[in-house]
Amino acid sequence: MAGRADSTVLAGARVVLPTGTVEDGRVIVEGTRIVGGAAEGARTVDLSGHWVVPGFVDMHNHGGGGASFTSGTVDEVLTGIRTHREHGTTTLVASTVTGEMDFLAQRAGVLSELVEQGDLAGIHFEGPFISPCRKGAHSEDLLRHPDPAEVRKLMDAARGTAKMFTLATELPGGIESVRLLAEHGVIAAIGHTDATYEQTVEAIDAGATVATHLYNAMPGLGHRAPGPIAALLEDERITVELINDGTHLHPAALELAYHHAGAHRVALITDAMDAAGFGDGRYQLGPLAVEVKDGVARLVEGHSIAGSTLTLDTAFHRAVTIDRIPVGDVVQSISANPARLLGVYDKVGSLDPGKDADLVILDADFTLKGVMRKGEWIVDPQIG
Repeated sequence: MAGRADSTVLAGARVVLPTGTVEDGRVIVEGTRIVGGAAEGARTVDLSGHWVVPGFVDMHNHGGGGASFTSGTVDEVLTGIRTHREHGTTTLVASTVTGEMDFLAQRAGVLSELVEQGDLAGIHFEGPFISPCRKGAHSEDLLRHPDPAEVRKLMDAARGTAKMFTLATELPGGIESVRLLAEHGVIAAIGHTDATYEQTVEAIDAGATVATHLYNAMPGLGHRAPGPIAALLEDERITVELINDGTHLHPAALELAYHHAGAHRVALITDAMDAAGFGDGRYQLGPLAVEVKDGVARLVEGHSIAGSTLTLDTAFHRAVTIDRIPVGDVVQSISANPARLLGVYDKVGSLDPGKDADLVILDADFTLKGVMRKGEWIVDPQIG
C-alpha cells in the first residue's frame, strides 16, 4: 500500500461522471477528497488506456476473505471488509442471516461499532422475518413472522445503524413492519417472499423500496399469476437488487430487469458469503453448513444456493463484457444507486468534487488495476 496521496492528478483516463464519460479526463485528489483544481506541484499519474470509475457500493454482503459478518469476531469482520475493498468495494453494508433474536441483537451491537468507526456503511437484516416457502439458505426453525415489536428490537440494538430489513411482507405483521421501517428511514426490502402480485403492490404502497435479489427466493413470473417479480419491476419506487455472478441469474433475466426497470433502478450486489475472495471448501452460513465448489456456494443439506462468492469487480466486468450493459449504466447500478438508497450519495457514489476520493481504476478490458479509498491506495495501480 503506497499511503495517502496528498495531492494527486489521475490523468488521461476515461472518467465516468454522472453526466457521461470524459475522454482523456482527470480526477484530482487532495487529501481524502476529490477536488476541482490541482495544487501546485501535485503528482500526476498517467492513466492513458484506463478507466476511472467511482468506488463500488455493496448494500448486500454477508462476508468474504474467509470471514463471516454474521458470526465473525471484529478482526474477522475487518478481514472481510478488507477483502472486498481490494476488489473495489469502498462502501459496504454488512448483512446478517437468520438467527435467534438475542443473537442477532448482539451481532447488531458488534457491527454497529464498526459503522460508527466508518468501516461499514450500515447493517442489513436478512431474516428471520422471511417465508419458510422461500427460505433459501436460512434455517427454517428460526424463522418468524415480522412482528413490528421484534423489528423494532433489532433497530434499537443497531443504535441507528440499521439500513435495511428484508421481509416477506405477506406474512402477519409484514405491512405494519414496512410502515414502521419507512417511518424511521430504514429500507424495507421485499424478499424471500411467497407474495402474490397484489400483496406485493400493497407492500410497495406501504413504503417498501427495494427488491432483495430480484428473481431469487420468490415465485417466478407467471402470465396469469404474475407474482412479485412483475410488481417489483413495474413500480418506479422500487430498486431491484441483482446478483450478476452467472449462477443466480440467466443473462436474459438480467437484461429484462435493465430493460424494464432501467439502470437507474438497478443495484448490483454480491450477496457474498465467507468464501468470496477466499476459495472453495466447507463454510458455515449462520447455523447451516455450506459447500463451495467451483466458486458456487450451496447448502450441504438440500443443495440450495447459499449466497455467492462474487466480488463487485467481477460483477462489473461481467456486466460490461458478457451482458453488454453500457459502462455508464453499470456505474450507476454499482455505485450511484446504492449510495442514494443508503443516504450517502453526498459523500460517495460518483466522482464529483467534494466527495470522498473513493475510486476504481480498470484497464481497457475492465480488469481491476487500482482501488483508492478516502485518498489512500488500497490497491496501488503502479502506473505513471
